[in-house]
Amino acid sequence: MGLLETFFNWDVLVRAFPMLLRGLGNTLLLGCAAIIFGGLLGLGVCLMRLYAPKPLRLLAVGFIDIFRATPILVVLIMIYYALPFVGVRLSAFTSATLALSLVLGAFTAEVCRAGIENIPKGQFEAAAALGLPFWAAMRKVILPQALRIVVPPLTSNAVSIFKDTALASVVAMPDLLKQATDAQALMANPTPLVGAALIYLVFLWPLVRLVSYLEQRSKAEPRA
Repeated sequence: MGLLETFFNWDVLVRAFPMLLRGLGNTLLLGCAAIIFGGLLGLGVCLMRLYAPKPLRLLAVGFIDIFRATPILVVLIMIYYALPFVGVRLSAFTSATLALSLVLGAFTAEVCRAGIENIPKGQFEAAAALGLPFWAAMRKVILPQALRIVVPPLTSNAVSIFKDTALASVVAMPDLLKQATDAQALMANPTPLVGAALIYLVFLWPLVRLVSYLEQRSKAEPRA
């Protein structure tokens, strides 16, 4: 068999396409869930690190350091295979969502911390002078300004998380890569893997371009 028949076999790709679409749906669902939960977790950990009592600040620092230094695959394996030994059994989807959310939360916390610390102290003082309570000041004054700073790196992290969803195939979750691997075994041809790679490219490439656009716009905006 030649190169085209082996890696770009149209008949094989057509037969595998329904499986790849099911995998794509699971991948998108997993990625969106991880981004939502990881984003909320990261913001909470960031605020804990900056403004909580010292014991909680140290706990937040430990969380950030551990999960930034630990590969997602290791976290996923520990959650899916180790927790059952202490009586906690999670599905493949839940385990993957939890692992991705924990790691993304650690990176999000650092990005948000940098964004908040980049806001001039005068903004905090102005909010206090207006009599705004701390949480109202954060919600109405600080976080909206920090958001403009952190959107580009947060978008970049979201792209990385979508790519890392492929690791869920390790715990037999039927994501895009797992479906492509199953189709390859079923049809004895690697074309489904090439098809999966092209699908990843089609839906991630616009996000990559979005990151570049946001970075350029962020550089062009005048600083307060």
